[in-house]
Amino acid sequence: MTLFCISFSSLAYENIQDMLGQQAQAYVEQNILRIDDADTSIIASGIDPRIEIPQCDDLFQFEASPASLRQSNVSVKITCPSSTWYLFTNVQVKQTKPVLVAADMMSPGTLLTKENTELVDTEVNKLRSSAFSYIEDLEGARLKRRIRPGQIISRNMLCFVCKGDRITISANTAGLALKTSGIAQQDGNVGDTIRVKNIGSKKLLSAVVASTSEVQVAF
Repeated sequence: MTLFCISFSSLAYENIQDMLGQQAQAYVEQNILRIDDADTSIIASGIDPRIEIPQCDDLFQFEASPASLRQSNVSVKITCPSSTWYLFTNVQVKQTKPVLVAADMMSPGTLLTKENTELVDTEVNKLRSSAFSYIEDLEGARLKRRIRPGQIISRNMLCFVCKGDRITISANTAGLALKTSGIAQQDGNVGDTIRVKNIGSKKLLSAVVASTSEVQVAF
């Protein structure tokens, strides 16, 4: 646990509850794990003004467990090292980021576009790592399952190349770019390795999905 300290003597007694609450908030701001690209809101719940805060000859200390610091409701322990006094207070943490959700009810096979998706600010702790924040990252992908309005769109719902699609198989070898036609044997997203059939040779190949119309093989 990381300790954060403040001197009682530097504060006016009538404001000590508010000041300790603010310092608990500052402690959380310094110690939480911040998510990239997320908007963060941190608000102390406040300490009941009826609670009597004792004179402390040392610096007040603030601490919270690593597990608590990962929660939306952080429990902060305030202690006075020169006595046995302590107090728990709560600090609310909300981290949100925009993610793409379905704008309408959509059926399997629906092509995703700017018109049938929308960005909605969503709490990070409710998200899976496979959520999308930019329509450019999934334009051209198709749904594999029915989804409802407002449902977060994730990778396992999609196929950029779907089983049975006619695609271009490309390969670069010895400085030459080779291309031929193929049929996808599996669903796949960009970056996935799937099985494809070369239409000309009838051979099955492993290829990496490059776009909604192309896969790449290595020689």
